[in-house]
Amino acid sequence: MKKILSIIALTLIFAFKSADDKPRIFLIGDSTCANKNPYDEPETGWGQVFPQLFTNAVEIQNHAVNGRSTKSFRTLGHWKKVSDQLHKGDFVFIQFGHNDQKESDTTRYAAPQTDYRKNLIRYIEEVQAKGATPILLTPVMRRKFDENGKFVDQHGEYPKVVREIAQQYHLHLIDAHKESQKIIEQHGVNDSKKMFMIFGGGIYSKFPKGSDDNTHFSPYGARLMANMVADEMVKQGNPLRNFLKKTEFADKYEYELPITYRPAFRKDTFNIVRYGAIADGLTVNTKAINQAIELCNAAGGGTVLIPKGMWITGPIVLKSNVNLHLEKGALLQFSRNYADYPIVLTTWEGQDSYRCQAPIGGFDLENIAITGGGIIDGGGDVWRAIKRDKMTAGQWSKLIKTGVTNDKKDMWYPSEKSMKGNQIPNAGRLRKDSVGTYTIRPSMEELESYKDFLRPNMLSLTRCKNIILEGFTLQNSPAWTMHPLLCDHITIKNVSVSNPWYAQNSDAIDLESCRNGILEGCNFSTGDDGITIKSGRDEQGRKRGVPTENFIVKNNIVYHAHGGFVIGSEMSGGVRNMFISDCTFMGSDVGLRFKTARGRGGVVENIYVNNVNMTEIPGEAILFDMYYAAKDPVLASGESLASGEVKELPEIKSEPVSEATPQFKNFFIKNIVCKGAETGILIRGLPEMAIKNINIENAILECNKGLLCIEAQDINLKNITLLTQDNTIGQIQNSQNVTLDGIKFGSNAETFLKVQGTRSKAIRLLNTDIKKVKNGIILGNKVSNGVVLKK
Repeated sequence: MKKILSIIALTLIFAFKSADDKPRIFLIGDSTCANKNPYDEPETGWGQVFPQLFTNAVEIQNHAVNGRSTKSFRTLGHWKKVSDQLHKGDFVFIQFGHNDQKESDTTRYAAPQTDYRKNLIRYIEEVQAKGATPILLTPVMRRKFDENGKFVDQHGEYPKVVREIAQQYHLHLIDAHKESQKIIEQHGVNDSKKMFMIFGGGIYSKFPKGSDDNTHFSPYGARLMANMVADEMVKQGNPLRNFLKKTEFADKYEYELPITYRPAFRKDTFNIVRYGAIADGLTVNTKAINQAIELCNAAGGGTVLIPKGMWITGPIVLKSNVNLHLEKGALLQFSRNYADYPIVLTTWEGQDSYRCQAPIGGFDLENIAITGGGIIDGGGDVWRAIKRDKMTAGQWSKLIKTGVTNDKKDMWYPSEKSMKGNQIPNAGRLRKDSVGTYTIRPSMEELESYKDFLRPNMLSLTRCKNIILEGFTLQNSPAWTMHPLLCDHITIKNVSVSNPWYAQNSDAIDLESCRNGILEGCNFSTGDDGITIKSGRDEQGRKRGVPTENFIVKNNIVYHAHGGFVIGSEMSGGVRNMFISDCTFMGSDVGLRFKTARGRGGVVENIYVNNVNMTEIPGEAILFDMYYAAKDPVLASGESLASGEVKELPEIKSEPVSEATPQFKNFFIKNIVCKGAETGILIRGLPEMAIKNINIENAILECNKGLLCIEAQDINLKNITLLTQDNTIGQIQNSQNVTLDGIKFGSNAETFLKVQGTRSKAIRLLNTDIKKVKNGIILGNKVSNGVVLKK
């Protein structure tokens, strides 16, 4: 009860402060909280980044100092600088303990049950005497694990004393001791190192021999601790939560967005020329480039430099702690000789399969990067089959003078082996044995017979951590262009992808079963999906069970592609917590494309989209489709596949729900503009599994067809303008709890809405003027519950 009264009192304090009188937060404590100088890089206190989480409506002063205890912070005069400023309405965050433990140092030591307790109480009472509010924090954990990987607490009685005092004085308590332990344990023995000052030598000037400090934070660790403090404030209902930054995404604070660890590299540079590489456009430099990478890795890491010039090479194998840097003016041209690419066991479209080795690849690596302003060409034209209907007559006539064509003369292949593999179902894939596991491998003789079909993904990273891809251009990929699989902490910035528009399976990027990352400032033009999120396919994907989660996708442009931002269809491990903003799609077949099919399984949820602009979209501006059939979304004739199928869609029989039943739910989409699309919004679920909780707000969609909503539930469309060519604005079939609030439409409309299907009910129209529409709302004979109209 006293805690509740305390919260009410704090709220009243805010209510009576003048608008010009900012609340002030003072931080007092030790080095884990303190601000650091640039020379101290990368050491960072959590209080140093704490202000980034707040709006400008609050002032934050960080008075924490390295090496201070409850005793020395006062005796050395730091407390007086705070106390002299305090007045009513201020807040003081108090966190000590690390240095109070220093028994050998009488200037700092404070025994937990005596001096430490007394010192904390004295701070509290002096803060309260000024009319300010103290907030106690237990000390954050040091990183320590025993030989069995069990976490070891090193703080003794100190955290307990803080908790007891907070209870005695009815204060807000942020139990950083307990919460920081959770975060460290979640990261585990090895990954938790990146939270602290643990790194090798040759990276930072202050630490030429490296650091093995398990107490002080890296920028990543400091941000995690600051986020933890903010989260505890929100959970406790602390009024200061009202000053935390909100994001553009529904009900999300800044601290709730994913953060990504960014590795740093040694300053040493390994120029490939020193190892025999020659930029003459003839010499194959595979050995020289890989030798430079291996030596760089053996030396503890650094940069492998690809200078200006044209460098021919076969597959490049990345190593940990290496930054492959392409100087502006460098062209890394991958060989078009099939013999340079051995057949390896990898994955293809979410399943285990044999393919040719990727031009650039790496397995089980940490701290890797590809950077610089150079160009990487994958030589994809010698790998890809091409459909006749994607060529002009002149292009086709020239193309068929090389390679081979099928009997129908509607497909071209670069070789006989390529054609053979294309005509064998599941060529290269592992097959099920008698007990249902995928262990039967095709023989090497069989694989060699259609090797040219086994085209590789261009940049393939598997089970890698702490990745930077930045600044370069990828072009002419044999298959998927960038494919991180089971990777963690990925930074992709200012990367361009340029593939031919007819290049099948040439997705610009496929993030598959990856966690924690950012994709920012990229430009993509390709022959398949643009920004693509996956997590494995069907049974194998469900067995892997690793979702793609916690990604920020912002400020990207997608030109030609099958979809601008895409989830699926291989999403059997699930997708969640994606934050997409400020993207532009110009000419992609579909804008926002969410696709799956029966048999996939997996749950896609908590997807946030804001501020997306689109122009000249041949298919759907926004598409949710659970009937994906692995066909181009827009046919060569220009017809939109999904929209065309909806026209003829019969009542489809429901099937039993199982682990193979996919789910789409909890999408929050705002501020969308599309100038030109075949269909504005298409939502098409399964009879046994409706698409659920789709929220679209503030959209202007210029399109031929408006809204098609089939087998959906809890659909909320608010402030949507549908400027359609079709005379029917929307169709709803077998859907429940659909709210259309503030829908506007153009002058072509004759029928506002058609509602059909026995499962259609609770269709609500709010703030929508349909008087000017000739036919208004048409209800089918099978509709079980009509439409509710409200102003």
